[in-house]
Amino acid sequence: MHETHSRLDLNLLVSLDVLLQEQSVGAAAARLHLSEPAMSRTLARIRKALGDPVLVRSGRAMVPTPRALAIHAEVHELVERANSVFTERALDLAALDRTFTFQADDSITAVAAATLLGRMRAEAPGVSIRSLPEGAADSGALREGRIDLEIGAIADRPPDVVVEPLLDDLGVGVVRAGHPLLDGEITPERFAAAEHLTTSRRGRLEGPIDTALAAYGLRRRVVASAPSFSSALLILLTTDLVGRAGRRLHAPLIDRLGLAVFDFPIEVPPVALAMAWHHRYETDAAHAWLRGCVREVFTAL
Repeated sequence: MHETHSRLDLNLLVSLDVLLQEQSVGAAAARLHLSEPAMSRTLARIRKALGDPVLVRSGRAMVPTPRALAIHAEVHELVERANSVFTERALDLAALDRTFTFQADDSITAVAAATLLGRMRAEAPGVSIRSLPEGAADSGALREGRIDLEIGAIADRPPDVVVEPLLDDLGVGVVRAGHPLLDGEITPERFAAAEHLTTSRRGRLEGPIDTALAAYGLRRRVVASAPSFSSALLILLTTDLVGRAGRRLHAPLIDRLGLAVFDFPIEVPPVALAMAWHHRYETDAAHAWLRGCVREVFTAL
């Protein structure tokens, strides 16, 4: 083995993991409580040890090299396993210094993040959370260690990902206050005749509502889609479009915006909200505590 490889220590692995997560020397330095020059020296050591630039400048940003991308999941898992050696037997929440990364629709972040952070920091003041936007269902972010927890409507997952239900949320129709649809009984026919807005991270213009309307021999006209529920609710606030939201999950946002809700005049199945994590964290004491905090927050919704 090359001499520089033999001197690799856990601190270098931790620094490499954080650098690849942040893709910024300054941000990595802040997370590790180091100065930027010290972080730059550490990056230089990592580059020498690996024989690879690791992060390269691209415009104003830094991007990982193919070699760095290929090893990041393994590096992250090694760091987490090393952390578990010291934290699994007796988790000292007061001394826990860890950043947990979530992936969720931004409406979930808007509704739950502040409460969750307050709940977590009451016991572990050294904890931080990072919220990332909802990605593609097959992104592999959990498997690759780029996120600790995914929260949302979890689609089919591989066997190495654990899924735990959080709540089943019935959908409701959402419109601006004073919308013409609210004048009189909302029948399936009147509902279908309105112009609709869908919420889909992939821009889909059809969904469960269309299936439910088809049972009545009806079709609706979808004129727009929004990538998240937060953006959809803002669009509904200033248009005559008809949208949907979760009765429990999105109630705080709907109330804050002064939007009106109504029960669907058709049978639309509820949305199952869940959290998912990679099985490598199954016995990690800090991650188990994190899942307990999330469970409490969503049970209270």
